This record gives sequence, structure tokens and C-alpha cells, in this order.
Amino acid sequence: MVQQTWTAVDEYFDGLLVEEDEALVAAAAATGTAGLPAHQVAPNQGKLLNLLARVRGARRILEIGTLGGYSTIWLARALPADGRLVTLEVDERCADVAAANIARAGLEHVVEIRRGRAVELLPGLTGEAPFDLVFIDADKPSNPAYLEWALKLTRPGSVIIGDNVVRDGAVVDADSSDPRVRGVRRFTELISEHPQLTATALQTVGSKGYDGLILALVTD
Repeated sequence: MVQQTWTAVDEYFDGLLVEEDEALVAAAAATGTAGLPAHQVAPNQGKLLNLLARVRGARRILEIGTLGGYSTIWLARALPADGRLVTLEVDERCADVAAANIARAGLEHVVEIRRGRAVELLPGLTGEAPFDLVFIDADKPSNPAYLEWALKLTRPGSVIIGDNVVRDGAVVDADSSDPRVRGVRRFTELISEHPQLTATALQTVGSKGYDGLILALVTD
């Protein structure tokens, strides 16, 4: 009953506030048809990413973890005509599905998918920095490394977002042996310790279940 309520509330607000057009619906459907994990953000979360990028006035966005390109489309649509989004994906099948979804949305001139392990691709982005927004939504054990690179590739005023940080509440377990939980906890600790980051975390419930995100601002 709790999950049904969360989903119903999402559907209510989505019906009034979130415009999920044909390209987004098709992207989500193609992700499922291809047998990819149903890990993409919910429509209202995609709209939140879009609004955060627009509020920031982002011109350059870095996404770590593309999956089927659903969140990529939301973020890319926040960019100005001369904006650019670079998204990193290790799984060739995910990258292929994302490329088709992004092309269907008419965004291939804005988005570049780079294939390979993010920790190996990130050093090659230094010449394209700074990025105004970094969205981290990939393998959680690598989150500390992703944060390290996000800080090198941003500037004061940039926004860093880490998704799926609550893990159904498992994040509070200091003794967890789950590498995903350990990665998220270390990621959070590093943010809290960094003198140039101010951040908060939000728990979320909805059609995607119980999770949450961290939102950090790079300061002077």
C-alpha cells in the first residue's frame, strides 16, 4: 500500500507539472525493450535535473553513467543552443540504446557519448572543463573517485549531484559490507570534509521506490 501511494502521488504531480513527451516515453520504453536495468530517473526527477541545470544557467554538463539516455535528454534540453553535454558509459549496449534515444530526441548535436570506464575517461576531459553541472549516476563503489574528478572539472558555482545515495536506508549502516553502500558513505564523507563544497541530501519516495540524492555546490 505504501508503494502504491508513492506511485499515485507521483502520477498526480506528473500529470500536472511534468511534460513527458514522445521522445522521453520512447526512451524509457526502448530501455526496457533492450533489457537494460530499469534504473533511469523517474519523470519528476528528470524534470528536477532539467530545472537545476536551467537555474544554474548551465552551458556545459557532464553526466557519469548514461544507461539508456533518459536523464541525458532531460539535462540536454536545459542547455542553450550552443551548450554541450558529455556523458560517459562503460556498457556498449547501454551506449547504443542511448545513442538511438538521443538521436530520436534530436539532441545528437548537443550530446556526446564517450564509451569506456569513467575513471579512465575523466582525465581526458580536463581540456574541456569547467563543467557547470555534474550528474553522477553510475557504479556507487567508484563515487569517491568520481567526486575527485568532478572537483577537478568544475569551478566555483558549479553543481554536483549524486543519485541513489540512500539505498533503501542502508546508507546508515556503518558496518555494511555492501560496496555500493560503502562507496556512497565515503562519497558523502568526502563532500562533508571538503572546504569548497556545501551540500545537502534529500530522501525521495515515489514510483522508483525509496532512495535519495546529494546536491553539492562548489564554493570559492
